[in-house]
Order: sequence, then structure tokens, then C-alpha cells
Amino acid sequence: MSDPGQRLRTSLAADTAATSGTDFDSPIAMEALRATRVLHAADQEPFPAPGRLRVVTVANQKGGVGKTTSTVNLGVALALYGLRVLVIDLDPQGNTSTALGVEHTVGTPSIYDALVGDSSLADVVHPTTASPNLRCVPATIDLAGAEIELVSVVAREYRLRRAIEGYVQSLPEDRRPHYVLIDCPPSLGLLTLNALVAGDEVLIPIQCEYYALEGLGQLLNNIELVRAHLNPGIAVRTILLTMYDARTKLADQVAEEVRSHFGELVLPTVIPRNVRVSEAPGYGQSVLTYDPGSRGSTSYVEAAREFAERGVHLAPVADPRPMGPPPPPPATAPMPVVRPQASATGSRADRSLAGAAFAGTDAAVLPVPTSVDEENR
Repeated sequence: MSDPGQRLRTSLAADTAATSGTDFDSPIAMEALRATRVLHAADQEPFPAPGRLRVVTVANQKGGVGKTTSTVNLGVALALYGLRVLVIDLDPQGNTSTALGVEHTVGTPSIYDALVGDSSLADVVHPTTASPNLRCVPATIDLAGAEIELVSVVAREYRLRRAIEGYVQSLPEDRRPHYVLIDCPPSLGLLTLNALVAGDEVLIPIQCEYYALEGLGQLLNNIELVRAHLNPGIAVRTILLTMYDARTKLADQVAEEVRSHFGELVLPTVIPRNVRVSEAPGYGQSVLTYDPGSRGSTSYVEAAREFAERGVHLAPVADPRPMGPPPPPPATAPMPVVRPQASATGSRADRSLAGAAFAGTDAAVLPVPTSVDEENR
């Protein structure tokens, strides 16, 4: 496997080569140069627009793996580089709203009003200070009771999808978002189910630690159930490795296992552990606006670029998705998990981490596409 940090080092090396013999030949000057490039992203080459609207569900029932952080920073990066983005905060904690500087106190028009009440999504969309291209639907603490209130609602699984479709159709063509990013709560309840039914694809952030892998099999099984009974268009198309610590062998082992299992679904860029990423929400900002020259900012910009490039060749959806239960999808060949043998010494650290995590679940035989091109065929 290639070094997970190679993409970042290549980018930094390119910066160094481009500025050798100039005044930008010190680490501080290089960081300032990278910060300038992010802050003046409008003057850079824009990211390519997708072939159609991409509704992306960012999900992982494990907490603390970087769902909210990735949703916020990918959304800001896409918006800074010329794409229209709508971020929907579906977590009652409202951390996405906080990071984007959007008010989410009790009484604020929020996603709760669109799911449970009679408000349209257009009534609860708020602008952000990060970019005029980025808008947010905040979450308030009222959302904590939404799952109970939705139990008796007819077609409760489709509430979010209908809201998104109605919002997009109400906008003129030149104002419709290129991306809708849905930040899910750390659970597999009715809110996450709504997000999976509303989305066309799933982005799964995976922390480069063993515990982050343990619940992944159940999430993948649930996605397959949604695909079979509620939304045949949903599929896992992107895996993002987060909190990568190059100082530890464990991070390399987890990254290698995830790449061996999911193949080209995993973005080449990894998100390193970086204190600036953690500090930014405290100031109501993304890391791109808080410290644009940091390693975290550089990594998220590169990951957003790769993510955007994957959507260029997506075919437009010819017909609206049916509101009733769809026919089951065609069967696909299972992809087995690669489980390397333990070392002769029997050291626990040398055993297959992801293999052990997937061994007790149905994820070991889950049909996962090996590439984006295969999924689009």
C-alpha cells in the first residue's frame, strides 16, 4: 500500500519546487503561501461540477470518528472552490451548525420544523459566513424527540427526501446546489434512516483506530437493507480516513486493512490529527477559515478535490425516484475480507485489525463495489 501521507507530502513538495529560489523558502513562509491559496480560492481553478446533484449522507454510528468535522470542512472546501453546497445538520447536538456559525438555539427554524412540522426546507435554510455558496439547515435540541414524533407519521422514512426534492425543484437552475451534505447522528435510528433514504451515496469517515471498525459491519448491513427495500440508488461510494497519526504503526495497519477491503472507494488523501481542526469549531469556523495554512486545512482541500473529481462523470437521473418500495437490487458477488496471517511470534499488534473487526459480522460477505466506475456502470 502506498504511504497514506504521500499525497500531502507530494503537495508540499510541489509547493517547495514552485517557490524554490524565491522568498518562500522557510516553513513559515510555505504555510503562509498555502493559507493565501485557500483564502483566495476564488482566484484558483474551481473544482469540477458534478454531472448531477449529489446528495451525500455522511454516516457512521460510531461517535468521534470525524463525521461532523468532515461534513463541515468538505462543504466549506467545495463552496470556496466554486460549488454550491447545502449542509443539513441531522444531529440533535447541533455541532455542524456551531462549526458553520449558524444559530441553533431553541426556537430557531431548523430541520425539525421540516421533518415534523409543516415548514418547507426553504423556510429553514440559513446563510453561513464561510462562503456565499454555502448554506446550512441547522439542528436544535427539539430534534432529539423527532424519532418518537415520527413513529406515527405516514411514510416517515421519506420525510427528508421529499423536503430536499421540494427545495431543489423550487429553485431556479442556476441557484440549485451541486451538493447536499447530510450530517447524521451517531446512531442507526430513524433520523439516520431518513438520511439514507434521502441520499444517493454514502460517505463513511473512518478513524484510524480499531474501535472505529467494530460497528462498521452493522452500518453496511443497514445500508444494504435500505438499498433493498427503500432506496435502490443508495450506495457506499466514498471512504475517508480521518485522525491519521503517522507516528503510530496502528494507524498504518488500520489504513491498510480499510484500503484492502474497500479498494478505490477510499480517498487517497487521509486527514491527519491536527489541533487546528479541533480548535476551529470553538470559534464558529471551519479549519479552512480558522487556519487555512494548517495541515488539516490542506488535507481537507485535497480530499474535497478528489471527492469532486469523482462526481464529474455521474449520469443525470432520468426519472424521479419512486416513493414506494422499490424492487430488490440485482445480486452482486461478495467481496471477502483480506485477513493476513498473524506473525510467528503471535503478537496481538501484528494480527489483522480490520479482519478481526469484520470477522464476526455479515460485512465479511457484503457486496461492496471495488471502484467508483464499477458502481456507475
